[in-house]
Amino acid sequence: MLSSIKGLMTTISEFFRPIVTAQYPEKHLPIADRYMGFPVLMYDDVVDEPYCTGCMVCVRNCPTNCMSAIMKDNPKNESGESKRRKIIDAFEINLGRCILCGICVEVCNFDAIEMSHQHELSVVNRNGNRANLQQLLEMGKSYQKETNWAPPVKPAKESKE
Repeated sequence: MLSSIKGLMTTISEFFRPIVTAQYPEKHLPIADRYMGFPVLMYDDVVDEPYCTGCMVCVRNCPTNCMSAIMKDNPKNESGESKRRKIIDAFEINLGRCILCGICVEVCNFDAIEMSHQHELSVVNRNGNRANLQQLLEMGKSYQKETNWAPPVKPAKESKE
């Protein structure tokens, strides 16, 4: 009898709590800053090129093998505009296979890939969730604007005297 009254009191107290649901297509709830959506490539506005050098570390460490990348020589390095000797030529992520684990972000030495807040990428075609270099850079630029992202400052190396 006592447990029935406790259950009834719990039900009545829930009736007076504020509503936290939203009618999805019309109303979106805010996304937490720590939310990990799909991976995107970051863009260096100062040099006007992607941070990615195509070193393939993220591709080799991806548990689902959903990434592919090709690198090329950086023409801006020869003219002295950029310090990057190699640059990404082609990059593709099959977002349908990506498990959003974040390993690619952790292993990237150049802070070139980040987990964005992008999560609404459903398509009708089974193989339609492939994002190429241009799409990944555009998603990265919008993520950089949205979060005021800046590359982490690397500590200066101490000189040996």
